[in-house]
Amino acid sequence: MTTARRAITALLAVGWLIHGATAIAQGDKFTARLAWVPTAGADRVSGKGTASATLSGRALTIMGSFEGLGGPATVARLHEGIARGARGKAVADLTITKATSGSISGSVTLTPDQVEALRAGRLYIQVHGDKGLAPDGANLWGWLLR
Repeated sequence: MTTARRAITALLAVGWLIHGATAIAQGDKFTARLAWVPTAGADRVSGKGTASATLSGRALTIMGSFEGLGGPATVARLHEGIARGARGKAVADLTITKATSGSISGSVTLTPDQVEALRAGRLYIQVHGDKGLAPDGANLWGWLLR
């Protein structure tokens, strides 16, 4: 191999390493559209929102907003569904503005199984409020997807 070829090969290798390190540093990105819990008739609740999340290693950082709830939000949680689109157990509490509109945020260290659940689309955010549906006051929910 000539000196010029070695130099070009070395530059390409360094470029790929830098690109890979940048992609890792940015983390995996996920988004969720928060919508009312699907019910019919008089039980239907109002509101909407969005959230984004970044996974860096096992650390998941969530930022979002919501608006139009029928009453003040009381709690927001990250849940793990038993399948994509299916409800499941709470994983962590998130910080939420206790109002009809506001923000959602939180940082959670996920287990390796929860990281796989996130990548499979089985983690979701659920917002509860004092005018939500019985028995838990659910108002909005949305799955974190790539």
